[in-house]
Amino acid sequence: MFAMAAWGWHIETATHVIRLILGGVFDRFPRLQLIIGHMGEALPFMLPRLDMTLPAAVTSLHRAPSDYLRENLHYTFSGFNWTSAFLELLFQIGVDRIMFSTDYPYASMAQATGFLDAIPVSPADRERIAHGNADHLLQL
Repeated sequence: MFAMAAWGWHIETATHVIRLILGGVFDRFPRLQLIIGHMGEALPFMLPRLDMTLPAAVTSLHRAPSDYLRENLHYTFSGFNWTSAFLELLFQIGVDRIMFSTDYPYASMAQATGFLDAIPVSPADRERIAHGNADHLLQL
């Protein structure tokens, strides 16, 4: 479990996203959009540190790492139903890139929808998170 749901999956996914950024993938394909889960696999928490330690002088990227994380990625809940994690994602990324999801059947749909109903956002932002952002991104 440690190498999977407890830790490994999240950290390996975050590491792969950073490798895509540092490899210049989003510089070559600036319209490319990715969706990652679990409130961003710890990336929103690390965002200021990434910018501080990976400046353009070191990476030769066109933009700061936070720019790619804010403009080329979208983030889902995926069973991370904790207000503090949600607020960090909201603060670092913004409401336009957050989408509702759950890890069903590994996590409870009732808990996920209850969490969505309780997050401290406006009704309009809740609608964007519930379906509006996905509708827009996926052209549904």
